[in-house]
Amino acid sequence: MLAPLGLAACDEPVAQNRGVYMLMDTSGTYTDELRKAQQIINAMLTRLDPGDSFAVARIDTGSFSEKDIVAKVTFDDRPSMANKEKRQFRDTVGQFVKMVKPARYTDITGGILQASEYLNEKNTGKKVIVIFSDLAEDLQKGYMRDISLPLDGFEVIALNVTKLRSDNMDPREYLNRLTDWQRKVESGGGRWRVINDLDRIEKLSLY
Repeated sequence: MLAPLGLAACDEPVAQNRGVYMLMDTSGTYTDELRKAQQIINAMLTRLDPGDSFAVARIDTGSFSEKDIVAKVTFDDRPSMANKEKRQFRDTVGQFVKMVKPARYTDITGGILQASEYLNEKNTGKKVIVIFSDLAEDLQKGYMRDISLPLDGFEVIALNVTKLRSDNMDPREYLNRLTDWQRKVESGGGRWRVINDLDRIEKLSLY
């Protein structure tokens, strides 16, 4: 009986903290949607606790880069300090939304890769990637993104997947876009969800 007890005592405790990485599409006219993203970020800040990690990054021409991170933080264990960090985070994102210029291309895959790398380094108990985008990837010539996404243990949530003008002409384009991203995420071991009703943001469970 002692051996099993000894093994159990050596088991490392499972982390209970959360890591959230939100990608904001800054390409073309989608920048008009970023005020909504800002509101969602502010709502998410109220749900995150001391010890949780949060990062917000832009999706642009080449998104597999730490330079695209707009704000990042692991909240202090002291609630008073964590609240101060949340205010600073909110202000940084607000300033970015005011000043952002539209990107010419849309590297969503690179952003997801950067997000997974960041959250794996944080080693949080729960890992969530939020993609605020129309999900229309448009790569600049020379960028290779035909690779698998390492998303085992991740939840990927697409928000505000707006319809393009061409989607109205042929709805299959929109449906195929959603299906393709679901396949990419799930083939990498991740869980996939889409939330388009931003008035019901409580569906965005971070637990």
